[in-house]
Amino acid sequence: MTVTGPSFIALQVKDVARAAAFYEQQVGLTRTDMNRPGAVVFATSPIPFAVREPMPGTDLNQGVRPGNGVALWLHCDATQDLHDSLTSNGVEILRSPERGPFGLMFTFADLDGYAVTVHDQA
Repeated sequence: MTVTGPSFIALQVKDVARAAAFYEQQVGLTRTDMNRPGAVVFATSPIPFAVREPMPGTDLNQGVRPGNGVALWLHCDATQDLHDSLTSNGVEILRSPERGPFGLMFTFADLDGYAVTVHDQA
């Protein structure tokens, strides 16, 4: 048995349509036609990314940041531009842009409170 790594990433969100619109309009992702009821999949590579309804038994209203303990990073070819756009649209920035091991990077909170880090080098 060989595990080769992540093949799909999905965030469980309170409102799929609202979260999908955020990732589409604010972050700049593009929807695919692989969507199913209760989920929206985006054209990200090399790993598909989606927002979806919570799994049974998942409570996103428990008062802690969703995904606490998980680090989600997205690659972007214009990190500073995305930061500036999110900031001008009132998106909460959790960590300001700074140089790191993966180039320029910053962290924002999405509509459900997930901490998402964006960087510009592979």
